[in-house]
Amino acid sequence: MNENNRYVCLHGHFYQPPRENPWLEDIELQDSAAPYHDWNDRITAECYAPNTAARIIGPEGTVVSLLNNYCYMSFNFGPTLLSWLERHNPYVYAALIEADRVTLKNFSGHGSAMAQGYNHLIMPLANRRDKDTQIKWGIADFAARFKRMPEGMWLPETAVDTETLELIAEAGIRFTVLSPRQARRVKPSAGGEWIDTANGNIDTRIPYLCRLPSGKNIALFFYDGAIAQNVAFGGLLNNGETFARTIMSAFNNGNNHAQLVNVATDGETYGHHHKYGDMALGYCINYLVSGNHARITNYGEFLEKFPPFMEAEIIERSSWSCVHGVERWRDNCGCNSGMHPGWHQRWRKPLQWIR
Repeated sequence: MNENNRYVCLHGHFYQPPRENPWLEDIELQDSAAPYHDWNDRITAECYAPNTAARIIGPEGTVVSLLNNYCYMSFNFGPTLLSWLERHNPYVYAALIEADRVTLKNFSGHGSAMAQGYNHLIMPLANRRDKDTQIKWGIADFAARFKRMPEGMWLPETAVDTETLELIAEAGIRFTVLSPRQARRVKPSAGGEWIDTANGNIDTRIPYLCRLPSGKNIALFFYDGAIAQNVAFGGLLNNGETFARTIMSAFNNGNNHAQLVNVATDGETYGHHHKYGDMALGYCINYLVSGNHARITNYGEFLEKFPPFMEAEIIERSSWSCVHGVERWRDNCGCNSGMHPGWHQRWRKPLQWIR
């Protein structure tokens, strides 16, 4: 394939729940986060701050440069986390705002920051009014901080249903990002038969148009599930060059249309979940850019340059982290880490009923 048609977008979903004591409006000492005061402090030191200046190591084992990873990746930060960073780590907060300004210049006027619903609410489990509130508050918070309207919106746990897509499209959002397991079926926009993709067998290297019942539409990007899984759980961040080569191997060399290898994971993967993950990410980005192996982009720029020629329908009430849809947040679906064999989640159902 033409090397100019190779694009890469690496997305990080960064989020922490509000940990403040509501009476004190601050986080109390959390012993489990030692030697730091609390988990926000610890994760900032291990992930959020290092990614503003990732160390690039040369052949001699010395630091040859520093890279603000946020200037090269797509990212969303939950409003509650941004609020904490603004008060407690203004340096990191300023670096995020500046990174969005840099990407506006570098990616054809498309900033890499994406909005998020105000709280980490599982949208398909909410009523329409609550969904609308989450979306409007999330957009208002984003606009106040980044001084622009968002093009994309991250849905917590990528949990989605048609009503949620209708509401974010109505609010002016152009696209969102989903897991490949959330695509029900696809077809060419020019006409043709629907192709079943409910098993996750979807080409994640192109955007898709989702036509909504209201007549509106929204673009959907499905991330590369295999690479994302390997980044999060498979040790791919042990070596930045291996990370980059794995990304390059995902392109279809027999196809000459523009392709986007896009990977979405929790942002905390890069440094908190995996020590030195920020350095692996920085090395990967530097390797791709300096070697002209692929063009770094974001979702907004790629969507403008290469509008969808395929359509997709979603699997209703699905998410990226539960094979049962959204059941792990409301019932005893069986999803667990396996660390506590005697534990169960039967308590979730009555709480959902009370709600």
